[in-house]
Amino acid sequence: MTTREVIHAATWSLDRRRFIAGAGATALLSAAAASTTSAAARAEETAPAAFDFEDVVARARTLAGETYQRKTQSPGGPFADLGYDKYRSIRYREDRRIWRGENRGFELDLMAPGSIYTDRVNVSVIENGAARPLPFDASALHFDPERFGLPDGVAPEGAGEGLSWTGFRIRFPINRPEAMDEVAVFQGASYFRGVARNQIFGLSARALAIKTGAPGGEEFPIFTDFWVHRPDENAAEILVHALLDSPSVAGAYEFLVRPGAETTMDIRSVLIPRDDIAEIGVAPLTSMYYFGAKERGRVDDYRDAVHDSSGLQMLTGAGERLWRPVQNPATLQMSFFQDENPKGFGLVQRQREFAAYSDAEARYEKRPSAWVAPVQGWGKGGEMLVEIPTQSEFNDNIVSFWRPAQALEAGQTYSFDYRLYWCNLPPDDAPTARVVSTRGGRSIHEDGTRLLAVDFELGDRGMAGLEPRAESSGAPLENVHFYGLPGGTRARVVLRFAPPVGAGAEFRLQLFDTTTHAPVSETWLYRWTPS
Repeated sequence: MTTREVIHAATWSLDRRRFIAGAGATALLSAAAASTTSAAARAEETAPAAFDFEDVVARARTLAGETYQRKTQSPGGPFADLGYDKYRSIRYREDRRIWRGENRGFELDLMAPGSIYTDRVNVSVIENGAARPLPFDASALHFDPERFGLPDGVAPEGAGEGLSWTGFRIRFPINRPEAMDEVAVFQGASYFRGVARNQIFGLSARALAIKTGAPGGEEFPIFTDFWVHRPDENAAEILVHALLDSPSVAGAYEFLVRPGAETTMDIRSVLIPRDDIAEIGVAPLTSMYYFGAKERGRVDDYRDAVHDSSGLQMLTGAGERLWRPVQNPATLQMSFFQDENPKGFGLVQRQREFAAYSDAEARYEKRPSAWVAPVQGWGKGGEMLVEIPTQSEFNDNIVSFWRPAQALEAGQTYSFDYRLYWCNLPPDDAPTARVVSTRGGRSIHEDGTRLLAVDFELGDRGMAGLEPRAESSGAPLENVHFYGLPGGTRARVVLRFAPPVGAGAEFRLQLFDTTTHAPVSETWLYRWTPS
């Protein structure tokens, strides 16, 4: 099963909804009023407390003390043996959407079992502080008549008995007031996705990654239960709680989702491991990179580039801005960028013009970037980047996440809170020169050397008083050229190097001010590997 298939320290505090049961009565002096107050107090004592994040944490703690049991289902009838396209043709009926016509700003679609989605997922809504489960109901689904042979597009009576939902979509009028567009999807293991205004879905996020890229295979934690809180009227945000379970860990998650020009998710998590976990990935992002300018020569395709993300961007705890272009390698590649209390990291799609891809269907220029901004210090560790070979654009092959320096110990409690941005480019107002493209190929010299061309956007600064400083490990640099490009705001650095035989090489490049000797660009990092 492919990854797609089961598809800076921040200074703000996350806005939190608190659900508090009951209301205080005004104390009066008369005996009758006192009696009324006493009755109200007794009623308040017996009223159930409103459901909140601590309830999910308590469930996770109980779950962590039990033996793991995965709950799956075997869909039959119209849900059996569904391929990708046929499964996607099943749609939740518009007239059955949760909160349809209630003017709450948000609506929900529930998602059917079938295809690769066979885990049982309990979905409830929280209304007036209490949970209301949403049992599976096949009559709420529309089946494509041509694909399923159902004249009215509705499942036969009795279809889907004993099944459960597998996730949900959140809808919000993010682009036009009259259209309830999808803004987030929670489905498949612990995967979820989001988009901002004028974007289409691309990369995914996950709650947790365990043993990604490890020889023994990856463990995929699962969201087994969701509680979606009914929004206020005309709400601009929606609150979701989720229970996580896997052989190694149980956990509680909170998502406060705010769609807009940038869609943000304020995420709280509490993890209680069943076992010690060393190969842990916090705030994982999963994306696809098939090819770009640096691989163009070995891919037979009419398009100029095909990817959901062009690189890993990092803002370290020390304030250094790093850019690592991702690639489709010939062999599995794993990179670790040591850090302490990172201020942010994410997989970013920097090329935002149609001409960069020339794909009128996939529209890769509209795919979101995802940026993780930790709320509290995450301590020592590092950003991991996993690059997996792929022969097509249909498999996610890029994974990034934070790995703590210390293993998570069984029975202990760990919290990782962060704000996740779905955006065009990460929020950053620093006037720093940025890398806009990386290209590679053989040089014109008949000595076996190769070239790497790195283009920087300088903005209004210009080239005067700038110099590149480049370093390499494993491949001697023959020379470094630096010159301006047409248009006046971009400059190119060309590195010529002798490739090692049967091995890779690491490169580091930055632009400096020749007067102050201070860096004026982000740091470009790159790993060259033989094709």
